[in-house]
Amino acid sequence: MSNKLLVKNAKQVVLICNNGEKFLTKDGMQRLCVIENSSLVIGSDGLIKDIGPASTIDFQYAGVSFDKVIDATGMCVIPGLVDAHTHPVWAGDRVHEFAMKLAGATYMDVHRAGGGIHFTVEHTRAALASTLLASLTGRLGRMQRAGTTLVECKSGYGLELQTELKMLEVIETARRTLPINISSTYCGAHAVPKGKTVAEATTDILQVQLPQLRERMSTGALRVDNIDVFCEQGVFDLASTSSILQAGLDMGLNINFHGDELHPMNSAQLGAELGALAISHLEEVTDEGIAAMATAKTAAVLLPTTAYILRLPQPRARDMLDAGVIVALGSDFNPNAYCCSMPVVMHLACVNMRMSMPEALAAATINAAYALGRSHTHGSLEVNKHADLLVLNAPRWEHLIYQLGGHQELIRYVVIRGNVVYNNDKTMDF
Repeated sequence: MSNKLLVKNAKQVVLICNNGEKFLTKDGMQRLCVIENSSLVIGSDGLIKDIGPASTIDFQYAGVSFDKVIDATGMCVIPGLVDAHTHPVWAGDRVHEFAMKLAGATYMDVHRAGGGIHFTVEHTRAALASTLLASLTGRLGRMQRAGTTLVECKSGYGLELQTELKMLEVIETARRTLPINISSTYCGAHAVPKGKTVAEATTDILQVQLPQLRERMSTGALRVDNIDVFCEQGVFDLASTSSILQAGLDMGLNINFHGDELHPMNSAQLGAELGALAISHLEEVTDEGIAAMATAKTAAVLLPTTAYILRLPQPRARDMLDAGVIVALGSDFNPNAYCCSMPVVMHLACVNMRMSMPEALAAATINAAYALGRSHTHGSLEVNKHADLLVLNAPRWEHLIYQLGGHQELIRYVVIRGNVVYNNDKTMDF
């Protein structure tokens, strides 16, 4: 049986780690495992079979057939990027709100003016599933071309049973039909629906939405991985957040929620207590929250785009890194923060959050995979892991972060499970 793919003669291969680590912290994020002049062998099952010096691989696999060979001479190979936080299923464009924000309106000002989440909810409720799937497919394709090979996708613009299920079904269809890997998140507690109190919204989630979700998961109609709540002043308080997350955990979902974004809510401490896999945002996290997350091995999913667009204080990445927190990155793609590109996210993380380039790459690969419970299969280039990788047309991998917005030119191939899903051939005549 032939092997699927040989990527040969790469100038650099960034393994990230090579001892089966499930995440990296502190010094480990600074010292990524990089090998020079190497080749990768991908088996017919789409898993990495061998990685080593180009001359050794040439010798060992002389006469062995491959479905495809990529000559990566002068190029770099890195793991596919992992986007640990997105809201990609929605209808209703919010470009008009960007002008309001630029003129000084805060997130909550826009929210109170009938914009924000409620504007999107109205349009998403009215949209057909086929319309939502078409726009989701386009957005995921754009992410994939920017190097994302595993992406977390949330519901949360329904705030009632039918639309939340519609969104999750759209995500499920995408998961089954598109090459990109998807981690699906139920985010019914994204906002309190108009006309409901927090208590009523919480009861609806616990007694109506989650039981229906459990039923669809048990029949195999839906695969949902994570549960999310927007824990925030004026949205879901600590008590309601805790009860919803615990109910999700009891259903076998990973806890992965929005916390400490606009106000210090002690979300990080709550998440650590519940054994959360990940907490996102954390712009207003306290020192106690940081310490609790480090101890509990709860990943911090930092979103530099949100702080940038809303002109919020930057998440305290350095303090978290110094404390030994598992720091991951996400694009927070949504109608408020329209960014599909993890290379841009990594660049912002380095400039605005003062992360180093190796830290940013680790945060967008192995640590983001850990935040989604997938770091045993994704997030690094190691034997028996999924062959999800990027071939960069650059002599050093750092160019992907250094060249702001340059990923359109730099990413030569995107490979998922050993299949080339994007071939960015710049030599074609137009």
